[in-house]
Amino acid sequence: MRIRKKEKANVEIPPTEGSIPDRGKSKPSDGNPLGRIKPRNAIYPAVIGLAVIVFLFMRDFDSRVFDDVDFTVGSVFWLLLAVVFMCGRDLGYMARLRTLSGGQLSWGQCFRVIMLWEFTSAVTPSAVGGTSVAILYIHKEGISVGRSSAMVMLTSFLDELYFIVVFPLLIFYFGIDKLFFSNPGEDLLTTGIMAFAVTAYSLKLIYLLILSYGLFFNPRGLKWLLMRIFKLGVLRRWYRAVNIVGTDIVNSSNEIKGQGVRFWGSVLMSTFLSWTSRYLVANALVMAFFSLSGHLLMYARQVVMWIVMLILPTPGGGSGFAEYLFTNYCSDLIAVPVKLQLSAAALIAFLWRGVTYYPYLIIGAVMLPKWISDKFGKGRKRS
Repeated sequence: MRIRKKEKANVEIPPTEGSIPDRGKSKPSDGNPLGRIKPRNAIYPAVIGLAVIVFLFMRDFDSRVFDDVDFTVGSVFWLLLAVVFMCGRDLGYMARLRTLSGGQLSWGQCFRVIMLWEFTSAVTPSAVGGTSVAILYIHKEGISVGRSSAMVMLTSFLDELYFIVVFPLLIFYFGIDKLFFSNPGEDLLTTGIMAFAVTAYSLKLIYLLILSYGLFFNPRGLKWLLMRIFKLGVLRRWYRAVNIVGTDIVNSSNEIKGQGVRFWGSVLMSTFLSWTSRYLVANALVMAFFSLSGHLLMYARQVVMWIVMLILPTPGGGSGFAEYLFTNYCSDLIAVPVKLQLSAAALIAFLWRGVTYYPYLIIGAVMLPKWISDKFGKGRKRS
């Protein structure tokens, strides 16, 4: 993603250590660095996800599952609760962003940034995500580039910390067999899930330890070490990107110096609210039509799924893979006859992605063109 060093923006960016350098040439007509992120990109992950759902329905669906559906007033309650959990997810993100900005961003600005950020994540592979342009989204709301990069870096730190703490606790509580091996006939799938989860967790742990050292102990020393390492051989191709990462770590370390218990309590609570709300949506959807044999285990399985999906190559949290994993990995927790569990899980997977994923594609596709026009258009105001 290209972010210009010199732009006709309403905020002048001096070429200091906190600025984002030019990453290459662009077409003269390209008035913004979001040229590759377009509303029409939402079509591809949507098609992939829906294609997998159709495949699952054709392979596993048994219409007799509707005999076990009991739509009552309670169903309406659980569906509304699923929406509340989704709002809790976004509210947690917004509260954290507002705290990290020191109150400089309004709630409306935080909402706009989060929606654009989620849309970018939804149309790019999970390993790439929306963080590469999140700095730009925040900066264009009036935050300096250095502080924007610090906010994104701290957001990454907090998200990784959630997984690093929660994942081993879930393994300790449930045990490996109960957490990973859901169905005897799916040992190959669940063994693969376990291998991916452990690998992804190990990478996250290494990343968090390095980042923690840089943020809290020796940011300039870490940047110097990274620059030295990435001057060597084939690693040199990532030298400029690592320079930016090092600068972000230094900026982030400066931002958190002197922050007290209130700051850390706020950002940790909002992070917990956001991620936990995200994982409770599926529980509410299942309860709207069926029942669950284990609420906490469903939550735990989704944590595992999310860790796996973060390293999958398809856009939007592993679009296609997410639906398949949910159907085959969580079906045994839905309290219907065994022969109908895959059908019930496929139905819930469709609703789950419909609530947690597709709304961001629609909202982002609507908001992004206007946002680009406002922030990069010829008629924008100078401040």
